[in-house]
Parts: sequence; structure tokens; C-alpha cells
Amino acid sequence: MIKNNKEIKAYLVGGGIGSMAAAAFMIRDGEIPGENITIYEALPVLGGVLDAAGNAESGYSMRGGRMLCADIYECMWSLMKTIPSLTDPNISVYDETVEFNKVVKTDAHARIINKNRAVPDLSSLGLSMHNRFELLRLLETSEEKLGNDRITDWLSPELLESNFWYMWITSFAFEPWHSAVEFKRYMHRFLKQFTQIATMGGISRTVYNEYDSIVRPLEAWLVEKGVKILKGHKVTDLNLDFDDEDGKWAVNKLEYDFEGKTETIPISKNDLVFFQNGSMGDATSIGSMTSPPEHLTKEDSKGWVLWEKLAKGRPEFGNPAVFNSSIPESNWESFIVTLKDPVFFDKMEELTGNKHGTGALVTFKDSNWLLSVVLKHQRRYPQQPDGVQVFWGYSLRPDRIGDFVSKSMTDCNGKDILKEICGHLRFDMDEVFSKATCIPCRMPYITSMFMPRTNTDRPLPVPKTSRNLAFVSQFVEIPHDTVFTVEFSVRAAQMAVYELLDIDLEIPPITRHDKNLKVNLEAALRTLK
Repeated sequence: MIKNNKEIKAYLVGGGIGSMAAAAFMIRDGEIPGENITIYEALPVLGGVLDAAGNAESGYSMRGGRMLCADIYECMWSLMKTIPSLTDPNISVYDETVEFNKVVKTDAHARIINKNRAVPDLSSLGLSMHNRFELLRLLETSEEKLGNDRITDWLSPELLESNFWYMWITSFAFEPWHSAVEFKRYMHRFLKQFTQIATMGGISRTVYNEYDSIVRPLEAWLVEKGVKILKGHKVTDLNLDFDDEDGKWAVNKLEYDFEGKTETIPISKNDLVFFQNGSMGDATSIGSMTSPPEHLTKEDSKGWVLWEKLAKGRPEFGNPAVFNSSIPESNWESFIVTLKDPVFFDKMEELTGNKHGTGALVTFKDSNWLLSVVLKHQRRYPQQPDGVQVFWGYSLRPDRIGDFVSKSMTDCNGKDILKEICGHLRFDMDEVFSKATCIPCRMPYITSMFMPRTNTDRPLPVPKTSRNLAFVSQFVEIPHDTVFTVEFSVRAAQMAVYELLDIDLEIPPITRHDKNLKVNLEAALRTLK
């Protein structure tokens, strides 16, 4: 095991929240000087899918939003307690978020809207006694027995038409063909939220979008500590040596491309390499009001090539093909709308009974696209001018023909998407969207980590046969925790850093609300309504 040493150098491949968190833990808890740490990121910005860009004139963009929970996300909140806010350096990002959520509380009144533009009675989850037994059977079945089963192998078509199903899957982006194991893990991890699924009470929001509220403060802290952040640098190869004596692999060389030139960095056995294997945001494409996003794949982006190379002949490094081989099962499309008048927000407030920021996803349950929108607290961008509002939305079924637009969402431009929204809400498009800009975003691998898999298809954060290479991403194995969360990336980073540096500190344990008698009783009673 590598011992803590101020002479150690660390190289982080990818600039997502996992790598950023790993760098922070090495500095905070591992006594590695910041100037010994280098982050390589192919894009011009850090943060991965925790992104946000644009302006009021051309329109804002953002691939996704994150649902944060105040009473879990243990590793993320622990880290954010040590990162100063950009708006007030005297308080932490955590404290800033807590104070904000004391003022802006989530209490959705219109989680679902049906084809009649009516809000159904969501006091009932719509579960039959048979459905309740199905859920209970799934929750009590071991992951070993579930294996690579799909959700539909355990839940009936009747349950997949319930109020519970539509609220749960649009909150977390599940599809019926996704992994039964991942669905089970979500049910256990978020059991406390189960009783509030209709109102989304207890959900925390950041002051601005997650890029400006989490990524930028963390990046500023890393830069202050001396971390070298090399943007526009794409790592193309990690060369490995195998030690016959201890049976472990060690990275000995790193290659990257920058401005058309290839550079090589030698890596000693005592140095560390952290690799963000796989990417749920890979092959993302952005459209406009007049053009749909391009239909890109991993062949265009080459974003999975390095993991595929490392895993070839090394099963302990995972099996990327399980996750990246079926775009129809892992894609969805999001969009963000920039408005220059308040008409749409006013009409949504009248329809839902929620002022912006107090509601949650509003899902058009009967839409072919399974469309949802959310009007978060304004402003979402620090430089967002007064009189400009933005809202985000997404579709879980973008390959289907729309109800009001006669083509699939993946073939729609921003104007088409606005037309579809107006159709479901029965709003006059010229009235509500006369000064709107809609930016669509196609993400072919966004739910790839939900694909059915066995417990060996994802590597451990530090594989047992690795000397100095760690994996920090949504595609590693962490018992009991749930992918597609910021917490998962941060926890993977903390586990990897602590193991490689032999740090004798406790990693915040996963809060097992599913072992709490009161939580279990409340959840059981909720299913009976």
C-alpha cells in the first residue's frame, strides 16, 4: 500500500466532479501539496455534466439538473463544508446551500399533469396489493439473485402505469428495461424520500445552477491550493506494467494530446493516477431554435476508447461494453428555455399553485415523449439579468413521435419543442413564447450506468490488481450507493484516495434509512394510500 508522502505526484484523467473531489481529498486529508496534482480535461471547462453556459441574448444552456438530499449525500456535503462560497468566502458552500433552502422550500402541488391538463389526486400512489408485494419481493431479493435482470423481470405492466411509477422514474430517470439492481438500490437509498415523492419535500437546491454553485467554488479552491488544471488536454493512453511478484498493474506513462501535439509524461510507481472511466455525458450534442442536435455516438467522440483499452484482458478493470452498446436504451434529451417576459412563469404558477423554486418536476404523464419541466428559483445564473427567466426540461422517450409535433424529439429543434410543450399545457405559443429561446441537448449515454449488469462489470475504485491506478466515476462499484448522483462520484473519489494513500480516517458512512423502523413503517403506510 502506498504511504502518505509529500513527494507523491498525482495525475487525474478527466475534469469531472470525481477528479475534482479526489484532488481536494488528497490536499485536505492526504497532505499532498496542490502543486503536485495535475488535472487533464479535454473540454475547455471542468465539471463534466455539471455544466452551465450561455447568456440572456443567445440563450442559456445546461445538460441537466441535480436533485440533492439534505439528509444523505454524506461525502459530498462533508467536502462542501470545507469549500468557501464564491459569493461569501466567510461561509462554506454547504452553509450557503442550507441557508438558501431555509428560505426556498420544495413543496410541489402539481407533480403530474395528465392529458386533460388536470393534476390527478396524488395522495394515492395507485398501487394494488399485488403491486405492493412485487415491490417488497424486489426489495428483499439479493443483488446476486437479481444479477443482470431488468426492472420488467420483476415488476408487472400494471405497476408501470401507476402514479408511483411515473413520479419515481421521472425523478431518477429510470426506464423499464434498466437494471433491477439499480432500481432496488434507489428504493433503499431514497426510502425516506419515498413518502414525499408527490411533493418532493426534503429536496435541497443550490443557490444557482450546480456548475456555478458547486464546480466553480471547488475549482477556485483547487487553483488557490496550486493544483495544475490543464483544459483542452485529452489523455489518449495510460501505459501499464505488470509486476509478477505482487500481481499488480502500475501506470508507467501517460500520453495526452494538446493542440494537435502528443506529449508523454513518465509515471513512477509511487505516483498516483485517477481515471474517470466512462462518461454518461459522452457524445453530447447541442441544437438551437432552428436546428436539432446532431446524432453523435462514441465513434464520433472516442470517449470510451481509453477505458475499453484498459479493460481488455483485465476483467477487474470492468466491462464497458455492458454500458455503451445500446443508445436506444440509454439516451434522453434535455432542453433549457430562456424567457424575456414573465407570461409563461405566471401561467405555470396559476396552473400548478407553485411559485418558481417551490415546485419540482411537472411531468406530462400521457405525453409520448414522457416530458417533464421544472421552474427553479430565479436567478439560475449569477449574471442572469432582471426580467429574464429560465426553465429546464427533459424527455425520457425522445425517440418517439410527439403528440403535437409529427416527429421524434431527437429530430426537433428548439421551436418544435416549445410547440410540444404548449400543446400539452394548452397555452398559446405566441403569447407565452414570443420572446423565448430553447436550446435542446441530446445525450446518447446519459443513463448508461443504469444498464443491466453483474457485480463484476464495474471496477472497484481501486481494483485489487492495481498498484497506483484508481477509477473515479459513475461506473465503479460501491455497495449500497446509487449512481447518477453527485454523491456517488465524490464517494468513489474519497474511497480511492484513502485507499491509495492509506489514510486512517473514516469515510462518512452511507445513511441506512432503509434500516430505520420509523422510515420503513411510514413507507409501508404510504403504499397503502
